[in-house]
Amino acid sequence: MAKTMSGQIPVKASTDGIAASARAAQKGKGLPPVHLWNPPFSGEIDMRIARDGTWFHEGSPINREALVRLFSTILRKDKDGYVLVTPVEKVRIEVEDVPFVAVDFDAEGDGDAQVLSFVTNVGDEAVAGPEHAIRVERDADSGEPAPYVMVRAGLEARIDRKSFYRLVALGEHQDVNDQSWFGVMSSGVFFPMIPSEELD
Repeated sequence: MAKTMSGQIPVKASTDGIAASARAAQKGKGLPPVHLWNPPFSGEIDMRIARDGTWFHEGSPINREALVRLFSTILRKDKDGYVLVTPVEKVRIEVEDVPFVAVDFDAEGDGDAQVLSFVTNVGDEAVAGPEHAIRVERDADSGEPAPYVMVRAGLEARIDRKSFYRLVALGEHQDVNDQSWFGVMSSGVFFPMIPSEELD
């Protein structure tokens, strides 16, 4: 059997089989305790999360929103990549950038009391703060900023363009390590996004 570029043997795992295992492990309305599960590694499945947040299986988009949501609840980031994990199996998938997209946010309060609450394309919510940091990377070629917010357990969401423009409108300047930065406050934490000198 041919190996993938990472050297792993791919597996022919069905989405229905993984979904059935995930449903069987669901208890209550909260997220399943994927951090507690340690099943044997089964290989790689032909599943990919594109940069825009679309999930693909064997090259075709997964159009069932409920199924995508279910898979997102059993997604975990391990040291060697992203995996879908259930109590009985663990399969690696490809993620082009980060697994989620923050498609909107609410802002409450002003100044140090401001709180930014993000919602993702799969229905997760994350309140930016000490445990849900906002960070910005710069494209090496274009220099364009790419903002992210931590959702849970190492899984981030890329903040979409319209939301980033709204964040910029809420921004302020603060000194961080003796350098002035433009950024946003949430839950008492200042998140630097762009050096102030670049905005002059």
